[in-house]
Amino acid sequence: MNRPTPRRTVLAAAIAAAAGTAAAPAAIAATSGSTGATAAGPDAHNRTGPTEAVDRVSYHGWTTFTDWRCGSGEGTRAEPGPRPGLVIADPAGQKDYTDPHTGRTATWEYATWTAPVHRPVTPASEVVASWNADTPAGTWIQIELHGTYTDGTTTPWYVMGRWAAGDEDIRRTSVDDQTDGKSTVWTDTFSIDDTDGPVRLASYRLRLTLYREPGSRKTPKVWRVGAMASDVPARFTVPASVPGVGAGRELEVPRYSQNIHKGQYPEYDNGGEAWCSPTSSQMILEYWGRKPTKADLAWVNPEFADPQVCHAARYTYDYQYEGCGNWPFNAAYASTYHDMQGIVTRLGSLNDVEKLVRAGIPVITSQSFLATELDGAGYGTSGHLMCLVGFTPDGDVVANDPASSSNDEVRNVYKRRQFENIWLRTKRYDANGKVRSGTGGIAYIYWPANPAPSQHRVLRELGIR
Repeated sequence: MNRPTPRRTVLAAAIAAAAGTAAAPAAIAATSGSTGATAAGPDAHNRTGPTEAVDRVSYHGWTTFTDWRCGSGEGTRAEPGPRPGLVIADPAGQKDYTDPHTGRTATWEYATWTAPVHRPVTPASEVVASWNADTPAGTWIQIELHGTYTDGTTTPWYVMGRWAAGDEDIRRTSVDDQTDGKSTVWTDTFSIDDTDGPVRLASYRLRLTLYREPGSRKTPKVWRVGAMASDVPARFTVPASVPGVGAGRELEVPRYSQNIHKGQYPEYDNGGEAWCSPTSSQMILEYWGRKPTKADLAWVNPEFADPQVCHAARYTYDYQYEGCGNWPFNAAYASTYHDMQGIVTRLGSLNDVEKLVRAGIPVITSQSFLATELDGAGYGTSGHLMCLVGFTPDGDVVANDPASSSNDEVRNVYKRRQFENIWLRTKRYDANGKVRSGTGGIAYIYWPANPAPSQHRVLRELGIR
């Protein structure tokens, strides 16, 4: 789980004070969610539950050769092939960048690509961008978002991440203190400040800037960039789903405990409870047969068990947030492995997870709860990631929960109704009776670049392409 820090506490309090339905930063698991199980089309979920609330979530991604050609580029080109991508052709110019975490200033060649304007099915109160890319040594990328509000005004260009697969050239980072009085970027999440008011984000564009060392022929290659946009109501409870196609299905996913790493690598947030996100990511990657090489792990203390978990922590670490819980950084880490891709989105119910599990795709979910709200967990958390790997015949959740004392204890069965509520709700009470934000259905989904037909079908059904 994500270890609470003073900064996270301040952010959570600021969100709660700003608006009762606003979302807090992803890293403290404060987001909105959706219910139901019927996709409204290939690019959205519009769902109505037993309550009168209509929940709205849409993910849109740019991944194809046509997608890359449809954007507006300056110094970039679309590269065809089995996995089309965007690369530097002739740089648009040079820029200096001073890394705030090292103090080092360097000059970089750059090229840019701006996606066409995208209008979500429903105007959004939140947007989370995610991307998949290869950044060889001497290269990195920046992802930005620009939007138009429903009142006709526009946002600034918000930085959603400065990212590299490694950490030698720049330190991957989110950017704090981005706001225009109507919206704010909380670590990795664009959020409307006052969701009790009428203003929402009507449309947005994403911009990629690709950087490389001057004179180099190397280039980043971006295979996917996209965003999840949502606007959902505040709720303490969500409608219960009925066990469906996933009942009785369980995937063989490796099991790793985050807690056995307590105290390891203080420079990457000290292991233990702070490493739920990279530990979960590593479990799913190894399910798909991807893991670091022996050479990749040479830097890890050989006395440490499961060195690949340490590796995942280092290469998901956000130097601004000072933790490994940046959602898009985890999805981007997954894509650094051969022919893997990953996104951050929201799912509507455990029925959505069942469809994915039945197709052979495990899911990483984010949730917050008191110890009394999830029988068998034995802990409470303000934000925690775990892997959903299956369902019992009765429809209860089978989770690889990294918040376990050993690898052998990672597999847990949680009551379906309890789990669905703590995952999908947007409001909750903490141990002191104060209202806090819930986790709202956020999920990481990782799958191969060339999925099986059954996997492709269910992804499209859930609005993911």
